[in-house]
Amino acid sequence: MKKVLIITYYWPPSGGAGVQRWLKFSKYLPEFGWQPVIYTPDNPESPIDDPSLLKDIHPDTQVIRKPIWEPYQFYKKFLGMSASDRINAGFLTEKEKSGVKENVSVWIRGNLFIPDARKFWIRPSVKFLKSYLRDHPVDAIVSTGPPHSMHLVAAKVSGETGIPWVSDFRDPWTGIDFYDQLRLTKRSDRRHHRLEKNVLQQSDQVVVIGKDMAREFKEKAGINAVVIPNGYDEEDFSGIEKQTPGTFTILHVGAMNKDRNHASFWKALASVKNSIGKQFQFKLKLIGKIDISVVHSLREYDLEENTELLPYLSHELVASELTSASLLYLPINNTPNAKGIQTGKIFEYIAAGRPILGVGPVDGDAADILDETGTGVMKNFEDTEGIQNAILQFYKSPPESSDSRKTEKIRYQRKSLAGEIAEILSGFAD
Repeated sequence: MKKVLIITYYWPPSGGAGVQRWLKFSKYLPEFGWQPVIYTPDNPESPIDDPSLLKDIHPDTQVIRKPIWEPYQFYKKFLGMSASDRINAGFLTEKEKSGVKENVSVWIRGNLFIPDARKFWIRPSVKFLKSYLRDHPVDAIVSTGPPHSMHLVAAKVSGETGIPWVSDFRDPWTGIDFYDQLRLTKRSDRRHHRLEKNVLQQSDQVVVIGKDMAREFKEKAGINAVVIPNGYDEEDFSGIEKQTPGTFTILHVGAMNKDRNHASFWKALASVKNSIGKQFQFKLKLIGKIDISVVHSLREYDLEENTELLPYLSHELVASELTSASLLYLPINNTPNAKGIQTGKIFEYIAAGRPILGVGPVDGDAADILDETGTGVMKNFEDTEGIQNAILQFYKSPPESSDSRKTEKIRYQRKSLAGEIAEILSGFAD
């Protein structure tokens, strides 16, 4: 059994989308001859906890936890938050913004903590891992980001030990949707780009989740990234009895920030409601954190009485919610990198076997996945009429169970994807 050191910030009991990818890969890697050794912070500032994910850790997986210092205690105090408040990922704001303080904190975040607020973990991690690996050798190293400080740890350790290194990007670096909101100085912007290029070129292999990111990295650094998408775990849906909801239920799972708050969708849904009248019995269910702008939109389009807002649910409970919905809503961030955004939830949606309505680029990665798996449709950001017609079609003529979706879906099973990762790792170790 070969060993791979996986450097990741997110690990159970932390919850959320950032945990899923390498938790599931590590779960199945032993079946392909690789034993994971996880290196992760002991006290991370994660946006949510989900202890239910602990059951997915393979019993043979060794987890090494080391303390991390992060500046969030000062950030929270500056913004008037309590020590127990969680920091939202990206730029999701649940309350009205605090003006100048909010802008100052964003400037500090973008310019003083490069590549991110976990930078203070780099040096002690490199020191520890170099010593650890002398007595506990591994055959390969994987770093997964964001946060991209994990890549800088791996770059140093790999460079000084000669152990092959795979950098895995769940999201872009300078191409991420909120990069232009970081209020970067020209000097900081150059530094971000320089660090990004160094990581891309020093990695023995770069892995990305989609074709558009692979194209972007090719242009930036002249490297050929391997595309291994996110996926779904069949075991998460085993034993769940699919139910047909009595009320037409449109469900969105996960965070909805302002870039996913599409007026065209709310307008289309309101038009359907008004055109059909009281006969249109429907429920809009939003599970997870939503931006304050979403609250405003629901009020503006008179959808509040039809909407049920639920907090974050554990991953094991979400599967049941997905399989019980009439229609799954998939908003893509309306940002410059929209074509490359997949969102991890798309694969959970596919596994649920319910129809999917996406709003985003019709020529993007997410649209391609819906098309090749035969599980839904994508409508452009401004296509209010197209969205309205799609809602009406799903309401009046709901499709049969999409369990008979195209065979391309099999590639998106976590176990199959872990096999692709193992193949890359074995190429270095053989």
